[in-house]
Amino acid sequence: MQNKLKVVGIQADLVWENPAKNIAFFEEKIVALDKDVDLIVLPEMFTSGFTMNPENVAEKMDGISISWMKKIAKENQTAIVGSLVIQEPFDSGQGNKYYNRLVFVHPSEKIEIYDKRHSFTLAGEDKVYTSGDKKLIIDYKGWKICPLICYDLRFPVWARNQEGYDLLLFMANWPVARIKAWKTLLKARAIENMSYVIGVNRTGKDANNYEYSGASLIIDYLGDVLSNLDKNEVGIVTATFIKSNQDRIRKKLGFLTDKDSFKISK
Repeated sequence: MQNKLKVVGIQADLVWENPAKNIAFFEEKIVALDKDVDLIVLPEMFTSGFTMNPENVAEKMDGISISWMKKIAKENQTAIVGSLVIQEPFDSGQGNKYYNRLVFVHPSEKIEIYDKRHSFTLAGEDKVYTSGDKKLIIDYKGWKICPLICYDLRFPVWARNQEGYDLLLFMANWPVARIKAWKTLLKARAIENMSYVIGVNRTGKDANNYEYSGASLIIDYLGDVLSNLDKNEVGIVTATFIKSNQDRIRKKLGFLTDKDSFKISK
């Protein structure tokens, strides 16, 4: 088990529906990072922005973007995670269905996936993308990581720490109009789950004229901010998590042992 975990989140002004330019941007930022990074977190739909035109940017699991993630993970011996538009054939073989899919790539190039559970109905995401129904807990260097996507943040039951995870991560295209909720809910998820939290958002404007202000955050298990980007600019948030400190506080306070038990229906 690794006691310390260095995490970096990259806040970006995504180029609309242009995977090549977005990948080039992220690669430039990653090359400039220190070499002791354990995990790199990218925004939601990092290759395209939050598009409702999946046919313009959708890739298969062996496509160029995931191949790039595997290359980055192997060359830098770091894990990398982000969501992108993935297409899969219907069981009938007729046509495709689309997912807002989170892809976590280990340094070994092993891949784990999570399909966004809560579709953002306000933007019509539920009409375009197939939602997932399985929570993912990743075991990485002895840390349990629960990765979720954007709108999932508003649903604390889905994020509830029943699995004893150590890190909860969110990637988002969260608009400036509701940025107060973003900051508040990230802190709430950290406090109620006694978990480190990283939330990585985008900046700039998209083709629908929605504005994003970033506000990427890293928060500890007591709700204290470890790193933040409050300005509407590209950049990184970074922090080193210490598991023994988290374990000690969890044992001392005992809040997680007093939680209610429940089951989630599909």
